[in-house]
Amino acid sequence: MFYSGQPTIKYSIKDLEQLTGIKAHTIRIWEKRYQLITPERTTTNIRYYSDNDLKKLLNVSILNRYGIKISNIVNMSNDEINEKIMSISDSAYDHDSQIEQLIISMIELDESRFDRVMSSSVIKLGFIETVTKILYPFFEKVGILWQIGTIYPAQEHFVSGLVRQKLIIAIDGLSGSAKSNAKTFLMYLPSNEWHELGLLFYSYLVRKSGFKVLYLGQSVPFEDLIEVNQKLQIDYLFTAITTPLTQKKYSEYLQQLSDSFTDKKIFVTGYQANEFNIGLPENVIRISKPEDYYSAIQENE
Repeated sequence: MFYSGQPTIKYSIKDLEQLTGIKAHTIRIWEKRYQLITPERTTTNIRYYSDNDLKKLLNVSILNRYGIKISNIVNMSNDEINEKIMSISDSAYDHDSQIEQLIISMIELDESRFDRVMSSSVIKLGFIETVTKILYPFFEKVGILWQIGTIYPAQEHFVSGLVRQKLIIAIDGLSGSAKSNAKTFLMYLPSNEWHELGLLFYSYLVRKSGFKVLYLGQSVPFEDLIEVNQKLQIDYLFTAITTPLTQKKYSEYLQQLSDSFTDKKIFVTGYQANEFNIGLPENVIRISKPEDYYSAIQENE
């Protein structure tokens, strides 16, 4: 990926493969046979693709998955493609297609499209299923895209703000839902960690499970955790680590947590938690997906 300093991203073919799920080999065939997209070249002769190329491939991916041949898609206008996708969205339902449409709404900074996809998902699946089957995989993809630099800050802030609003509204709707004598989760992000969506998502799940939540949010200094634990009864800690760390620093941080909270169960999620497949301290539990949280909490209650 190349970033020019303006709000224009230049994608490599590997970026397109990661974003669309279409193999680079297939993209090259479609380029050559159908002129579906046409890469440009840098002054050093490196091929790159634009936002428009990415959007076209995402749309093609949706239509192709519903049985429309690529040879027919290439003869459709952009308006015909969009109309067909809306028709598919109204008559059928496909998780991957919904996620891809959320990605397009992020790229285009299109709030109405984002809300339409969300509303459709909630109607068809309900809010919990929308979070676990649509938003959570979308969060995961946004986190990965942020790490590899294939979205620029304004896009990430735009979609993060929309998702954050919806999660906070849902969390507010659970006010007073904690069980009597419920245990308490301390939920936070480590110092210099600002990607809050995953933590908000799990805060919703934790509250939905009937627990109390003490939500500290972004970039919490380690000494503040110690102080809060001394003042309040905390039963579990839950954190998310997305910002790049070396494996050594990641391991050291988890060990510090484990040593400082020996009598607590500590849940850790986020991109780095999934990236490093390492042995964890006995009281630290890796959460890679929502199902892990549900099974872990049942074992540790």
